[in-house]
Amino acid sequence: MHNPGNATPDRFPAAERFEGGAQFIAGRLTRGTSGRSHAVVDPASGEEVLRYELAGTADVDRAVAAAREAFPGWAGATPGERSDALHRFAAVLADRAEEFARAESLQCGKPLKLSREFDVPGTIDNTAFFAGAARHLQGQSAGEYSGDHTSYIRREPIGVVGSIAPWNYPLQMAAWKVLPAIAAGNTIVLKPAELTPLTSLLFARAATDAGIPDGVINIVTGTGREAGEHLVGHPDVAMTSFTGSTAVGKRVAEIATATVKRLHLELGGKAPFVVFDDADLEAAAHGAAAGSLINTGQDCTAATRAYVQRPLYEAFVERTAALMESVRLGDPFAPGTDLGPLISHVQRDRVAGFVDRARAYARVVTGGEAPEGELAKGAYYRPTLIADAAQDSEVVQSEIFGPVLVVLPFDTDDEGIARANDTPYGLAASAWSRDVYRANRATREIKAGCVWVNDHIPIISEMPHGGHKSSGYGKDMSAYSFEEYTQIKHVMFDNTAVAAKDWHRTVFGDR
Repeated sequence: MHNPGNATPDRFPAAERFEGGAQFIAGRLTRGTSGRSHAVVDPASGEEVLRYELAGTADVDRAVAAAREAFPGWAGATPGERSDALHRFAAVLADRAEEFARAESLQCGKPLKLSREFDVPGTIDNTAFFAGAARHLQGQSAGEYSGDHTSYIRREPIGVVGSIAPWNYPLQMAAWKVLPAIAAGNTIVLKPAELTPLTSLLFARAATDAGIPDGVINIVTGTGREAGEHLVGHPDVAMTSFTGSTAVGKRVAEIATATVKRLHLELGGKAPFVVFDDADLEAAAHGAAAGSLINTGQDCTAATRAYVQRPLYEAFVERTAALMESVRLGDPFAPGTDLGPLISHVQRDRVAGFVDRARAYARVVTGGEAPEGELAKGAYYRPTLIADAAQDSEVVQSEIFGPVLVVLPFDTDDEGIARANDTPYGLAASAWSRDVYRANRATREIKAGCVWVNDHIPIISEMPHGGHKSSGYGKDMSAYSFEEYTQIKHVMFDNTAVAAKDWHRTVFGDR
């Protein structure tokens, strides 16, 4: 592992792009009015790249008012009109792909190849998908279910959606929140994490430039305690969608419940990676290294707990450790960098704390330290493999959110599946086997919203993303997300034209 070289000088001119402020309300950038400022910091260098004024409650009120004003016109647009606008939006995003990739890498510390090849193209594809999906919001077809009436179902937008997105995938999470909401005819106020607002603001600007009306997409950049809680509790917000930790999700649910809002929660994860003894060892080791280290492990679906059947256990540990040791840490903008920093030194120290405590009860096979030299300025941490931890230990049960994989052995298939299910989480998992029956059993019995077979991490716009248990409920992406962002209305027509209907006698009169 080494620093691959100097970064390209052309990063992203954040101060120039957001000179007008880091709030986007009713189609334009404005400054926050909380009276406090916040800095976006490049986690690779610790350097400040943008200082902006945080949103206060008054900014949230203005954004919600703008969304509420825009709602009737946007909800009243035809599906074809919304679809055309989203197609234009996708085209604008594609034209600005490099700008988005650089902004994302600057604020998050992602290697530029990850932003270019995963975050940005995935977001463009998501936008194109919802451009088509906007035309397919049908309810159930009409029918005479009572004999005397014709019934049909309408799917209608809910109103103003208040969404909160995390810092690990700011662009993709903005898209996952915004696109199904507006494709269904809602308007939205999105609060990105104050650490990483740049690409959410660029996303909203691109939507306006594509002709999506002012007020349909609004961004308020403030703290969770002030802007976030005010947004969730706002009486004019009809629905809340939140992605983040389970602990904060519980607080969001508490606030939303007080105003009886529709609620969608995508929370933490602790994804198991179950390797049966007939698996392709080389494929599983490569999958484990990639699946645990993507986005420096700051991914709620990342492989975090590898359960390996005992005949393959030692070989898997050895091969996965070797692959992790080949990963190149470096400047996110430098060619050849595989792994960037964590989001902040605070997060780096949190991850290091988990690993340091684990030394008392487990074996740190590789990694387990921050690099020295030039990289010490950033929030870097070496890829880390921990073996022989107990099932009830902290590193097995708690979400670490860093480049750390824990490997445990198991003997029987029953034991492997039981251990996979033995955490409060249920967002994602994978099973590795050449036996179709064995793999199929794992997909049935592992309690998670997504189970991959012989792979770990890939997502596609056409399929839903969401969890079980303490990982939350509701779905992002796919047509299933419309179930979060629409309300169902039953319409029933009388077909008899009879004034005195037979059922009236149950209330008054005789037959």
